[in-house]
Formats: sequence, C-alpha cells, structure tokens
Amino acid sequence: MSTDTTPVLLTTDRLHLAMLPPDAAGRVLAYHQVNEEHLGPVSPARPPTFFTLMYWRTRLAQDREDLRNDLALRLYLLPREQPLSSAPIIGTVSFTNIRRGPLQACELGYGLDFRYEGKGMMTEALRTACAHVFSAMGMHRIQANHLPENLRSAAVLRRLNFAVEGYARDYLMINGQWRDHVLTSLVAPRDSDPSGE
Repeated sequence: MSTDTTPVLLTTDRLHLAMLPPDAAGRVLAYHQVNEEHLGPVSPARPPTFFTLMYWRTRLAQDREDLRNDLALRLYLLPREQPLSSAPIIGTVSFTNIRRGPLQACELGYGLDFRYEGKGMMTEALRTACAHVFSAMGMHRIQANHLPENLRSAAVLRRLNFAVEGYARDYLMINGQWRDHVLTSLVAPRDSDPSGE
C-alpha cells in the first residue's frame, strides 16, 4: 500500500491520467453532460445533484480523501498534447472498493467520451492504470464486470487479459432494472505482486 497522498498523474503515449482538483469541476461536468445519453444506460443510478458544479467540486475533493484513506483511486483521461489545467476530460478510470488483508483486490470502472471510441484510448489508459495499481498500490486482483451486450467493454478487457470468471444474475441495478453482468478479473503479474504469488 502506498502512503504517498500526492495526487496521481500517469502518462501514456496519448493521454494523461490524472486526479483533478475541485476547480476542474466544470470540465468534469461538461464530460458527463456530453455523454449522458452514451453512459447513462450502462451506469448505476446517479444522485439528483450529479449534473451540478457543486456535486463535482465535492466529488473531486473527496477523491483525494478516498486515496488518502486507501478506499479508491479515481482518474480522469485528458489528451496529452494539451495543458493539464485546461485539457478537456475524455474519459474516466476508477479503482474502488479497495480491500486489503489477504484479498488485496479492487473494482475497476471506466467510461470514455463517445467521440473517442474505436481509437484504442481506453485500452491504452487501462494498461497503464492497472500497472500502477499493481505496482504502486500493491493490489493483487482487479475485478471488472460488464453487461453481456456491452461488446466494446468486453473487447477492452479481453485485450488486457482479464479472464471471464462467471456470470452473475441480477447483479447490479441499471436504469431501474436488475441486470446480469459478466464477471472478469486480472491478477497481478508475478514481478509486481509483493506477495510473490
């Protein structure tokens, strides 16, 4: 487990994956507004204040506390060729529900602006983010679940070597209905796993 509470910034060929300060709330809100129809049908219920600046200012401040308390890591994808302070948000990656002890596992969630799909951006982002979670945070297992019909998400996870582990009936409430999910996971490579397993 990392005790460093400095906001995380990871870099890939085309992207910055960054924790953002509360003053980036407007950019995060804009991303969610533009992608409401795209991401809404595959997202759990959102609070009534989700599409407000106040919600996102609070959420971004809480992200730092969640990292400090070893609860979650939430990152935003930004084009690398633009300044961090003004680049638009084009996606999100989150590692939540961190469990320590003998499990050392977390849940992966992600979303991408519909205008950037089909360019390998999420695969690129997740490859770097998962490596960070294994090496810097000491996770042994990352779990990711998707709706059976979400073929894009399934393809991304397959490219990253996530293994299908099962099928959960009525797993998560989406759009007011209990929905089945495909369960997958990725286990840390031996060279980054502190347990050596």
